[in-house]
Amino acid sequence: MKPDQLAGALDRGLAPVYVLSGDEPLQLGEAADAIRAAARERGYSLRELFHVEPGFSWGTFLEAGDSVPLFGDLRILDLRLNSKPDKEGAAALLRYLDKPPSDAILVLTLPRLTREELNAGWARAADSAGVVVQVWPLEGRELIGWLDRRMNRLGLLADQSGLRLLAARVEGNLLAAAQEIEKLRILYGAGRIEDEQIVSAVCDCARYDVFDVAAAMLEGHTVRTLRVLRGLEGEGVAPLVVLWALTRELRSLAAVQRETARGQPMDSVLARLRIFDKRKEAFARAARRLGRDGVLDAIRLCARVDRVAKGLEPGDPWLGLSDVCLRVAAST
Repeated sequence: MKPDQLAGALDRGLAPVYVLSGDEPLQLGEAADAIRAAARERGYSLRELFHVEPGFSWGTFLEAGDSVPLFGDLRILDLRLNSKPDKEGAAALLRYLDKPPSDAILVLTLPRLTREELNAGWARAADSAGVVVQVWPLEGRELIGWLDRRMNRLGLLADQSGLRLLAARVEGNLLAAAQEIEKLRILYGAGRIEDEQIVSAVCDCARYDVFDVAAAMLEGHTVRTLRVLRGLEGEGVAPLVVLWALTRELRSLAAVQRETARGQPMDSVLARLRIFDKRKEAFARAARRLGRDGVLDAIRLCARVDRVAKGLEPGDPWLGLSDVCLRVAAST
């Protein structure tokens, strides 16, 4: 199923399992939000969140699936992975999917799955039991259509020429596109948006995105890392979105270090984590440059930035993000 088909499916009813797979964060996040909102409307009042990271106990997840809430509340089990499930995880998912609990909905979010990974036993079981949503980057006509629908939801209308202008400015960066459309609504109100207004109001967001700052950080380019970070701040990107990108790379880096320390070849570990091309070289160098303690320190800094950004601790989240970037990029 494509993301734009999900709303209609949710209107028809809820499935016991949803697998959301892809590397485009806005569509992934909004698909998960839509599922959770539809579930809450139908009485699923409890939500249990599981982050699969080093040290995660799959037994805890299975116990949650087997348990029965004291007052019989319906539950959402929100399971998030930063890579495909390992052997233990695949076995746990197969066990869960063999007989999903009647009082719970599983929402499983993970990066893009390859064709081979979609043929794994747990993925086929999930497809049989529920819904698999594959999220792909949008280009060409699909991107134009997405921009048009997004603007219409906010009461905005634009010609095809204006939509093409907007698409050229954001270059498929949907997070930036959503923010720019919100800006157009604030500046001009509902109604028709002329091409000149788009040119005047919409920044050129194609230059940087959250993945650029994460890549520069891993490559050890301190000056570029901070320049990109400042650019994202200036464009109004939410700090939690930047934090998501940094944390995602750091968790993958920790996994690389853990597996290579166990004697696994670097190339096979990187391939298993779907780290290819330029990212492959950056990860290999960063793993050697930082060391295990350096990566864990950076992840702890990310946890603090998360608390600051959510108002649980005082401070400036952008300064915290700078600390994370410097801790990683400047390490020798």
